[in-house]
Amino acid sequence: MQAKRFFRTSWNNRYLWLMLLPAAAYVIVFSYLPMSGIVIAFKNFNYVKGIFGSDWVGLSNFRFLFMSNKLWFLTRNTLLYNLAFITVGMFFEVGFAIIINELTSKKFKRLFQSFMFLPFFISWVVVAAIVQAVFSFEYGMLNGIISSLGGERINLYANASPWPYLLVAFRSWKTIGYGSVVYLATITGIDPELHEAAAIDGAGLVQRIRHITLPCLVPTMIIMFLLALGQVFRGDFGLFYQLIGNNALLLPKADILDLFIYRALASTSDLGMASAAGLYQSVLCFITIMTVNAIIKKIQPDYSLF
Repeated sequence: MQAKRFFRTSWNNRYLWLMLLPAAAYVIVFSYLPMSGIVIAFKNFNYVKGIFGSDWVGLSNFRFLFMSNKLWFLTRNTLLYNLAFITVGMFFEVGFAIIINELTSKKFKRLFQSFMFLPFFISWVVVAAIVQAVFSFEYGMLNGIISSLGGERINLYANASPWPYLLVAFRSWKTIGYGSVVYLATITGIDPELHEAAAIDGAGLVQRIRHITLPCLVPTMIIMFLLALGQVFRGDFGLFYQLIGNNALLLPKADILDLFIYRALASTSDLGMASAAGLYQSVLCFITIMTVNAIIKKIQPDYSLF
């Protein structure tokens, strides 16, 4: 009976199913079918034999991670950087979304949003060139100013200490404009009568933001945080590769799993090893998001993903 009702309902909504078909096909082709390639992590991949014809090697491909004596260091670095990206990024995204919403001039609001969006469309290659032009020891603009004032030049590319802060700053600068759109959409969806009633009761701007805007943003912030956790063990390869690359002086503070895997793959061309490392990252991300989602579901079920 239920099956009959399901098919009847599906037939009545056949045009909606047809509209959904392209998106479903896209997800299946580009997300689910490639998952069969996970098997490479357990094989000695041979181009001639192909993915399924290559010889099984079990967990041998995972051995390079555990024998490198860098697994804990790389995993910790990747996790801490991503947590910093998420928290700092969310703070500024929410802050700028509130600022944009409170701007009264529509022209200035559009101009402000456009300037915020601009860094998102700049590739990390261009960002790296800008950073080099500003901080280069010999030709950098910053060192040129310091030198002209009689100071001593700073060799930033030989000092690893400031780079964790710089990487977080550059990542936030590049993504704030895009990330703030989600929170701005949530803010515009808040019932204006709430602000009007609060204003009549004598609440100022800061009080309205604190007691109305921010509480209404909490569900969206939690969902965005959970979604970001899905990639918490995957570093922003473009950022780290373009700004850090193979600089051995900076790697002690800025090396992550993705950079290590790239260097290992470039030196050995072992796809099985790279696939094993990718699977290791995916499993960690899956465990993290499931654990955090379960905790949030117990505390506040309405804010969980599922």
